[in-house]
Amino acid sequence: MLKTKTPQDDKLLALAEPVAADLDMEIVRVRVMSGKRARVQFMAERLDGGMDVDDCAKLSRGLSDVFEVHEPISGEYDLEISSPGIDRPLTTLAHFARWEGFDSKIELDRLADGRKRFRGTLAGVEEDTVLLDMDGEEDLVGIPFDWIADAKLVLTDALIEADLKARGAVAAPSEGDE
Repeated sequence: MLKTKTPQDDKLLALAEPVAADLDMEIVRVRVMSGKRARVQFMAERLDGGMDVDDCAKLSRGLSDVFEVHEPISGEYDLEISSPGIDRPLTTLAHFARWEGFDSKIELDRLADGRKRFRGTLAGVEEDTVLLDMDGEEDLVGIPFDWIADAKLVLTDALIEADLKARGAVAAPSEGDE
């Protein structure tokens, strides 16, 4: 699963998903970073695609209450909640479908056609396969979702414009657009 990388992440996700669902949110990704003090990172968004500071605070309070009871992390840790950001990770088939038409980078857990890394424009989803339109390829490339180890959107002008539009902001005209 792209949302998690370790069994500990899986355990945290299982505890967090019901909390997020109650707040009309989706957990996009979970990571535990080790160090002197563990850092538990949750990336989340509202079901409408937004996420602001107040949403992060609500989810943080909800997760803190659940983690206090279930103690999924031994020792002290810092809990971090953030939005996926503009060049967000893609962790579900629905994400690949939602962001169709935008550029992405995809890394596989195995070699396919002699490579593990692919970059191109998302061209939708068919069953359990992500479709990618890659420069230099005549046909769409089909990548089984189960083979994807990591995927994210690539920051482009089109993505920035779409993000601004979704937020209700107006993009500043580029030179020559006047």
